[in-house]
Amino acid sequence: LFLAIIAGSLAGLITGLLHTKLKLTNLISGILTMTLLYSVNLRIMGRPNIPLLGKITLLEEIKNYFPNLSMDYLIPFFFLFLIVILKFIIDYFLSTEIGLTIIATGDNEQMIKSLGVNTDLTKIMGLCISNALVALSGALFAQYSGFADVNMGLGTIVAGLACVIIGISIIKIPTIFWRTIAVLVGSLVYRLIMIIALRYGYSFGFKPGDLKMISVLLVIIALSVPFIKGKLNFADRF
Repeated sequence: LFLAIIAGSLAGLITGLLHTKLKLTNLISGILTMTLLYSVNLRIMGRPNIPLLGKITLLEEIKNYFPNLSMDYLIPFFFLFLIVILKFIIDYFLSTEIGLTIIATGDNEQMIKSLGVNTDLTKIMGLCISNALVALSGALFAQYSGFADVNMGLGTIVAGLACVIIGISIIKIPTIFWRTIAVLVGSLVYRLIMIIALRYGYSFGFKPGDLKMISVLLVIIALSVPFIKGKLNFADRF
């Protein structure tokens, strides 16, 4: 897991350097890094799919400390504990001067640059930290699933975007504590929608392959809600 965090940070560093030093757009920088990492993953893994059967994972090591606890209970308790710990660490970091500077850079880059802040550095720091968390999540998901696949992250960006948008649409309190709560709530709502789609979607002709389409539709709907509300409020005035 430690190596995954380091590798994720390096990926964020590459994206940040492409964007800040070579002046590529943030979208192009991300796409280039993703394309590069696909080849890197194949080179490291040696093949597209690797089973983890017989390998000692973090969950199995934790199981040794709680031999009488079933994995059905151990897994949710472990991930809940990890989520709570990470949330408080992230909240604390974002409350520091560096964290607030990173937030301000994302909210209004020109304003924070006028105050003499090196926005290139804050962008790189933000990308390194966020990519490290993404890599940690990917490593944990691979250990939980029992295999690693080069295409496991396909569509994750859309799903993550949907979680964030849904969360901030439900919880609109602009404090750091509630911002991270909003992301967690959005993740739960998004996953609940996916479960409902899998459970009852067959009645409407949905197939498992349609989940990506549903994710995109959720993002479109969530992004459209503020615009539609604005239109309705404007119409009510007249």
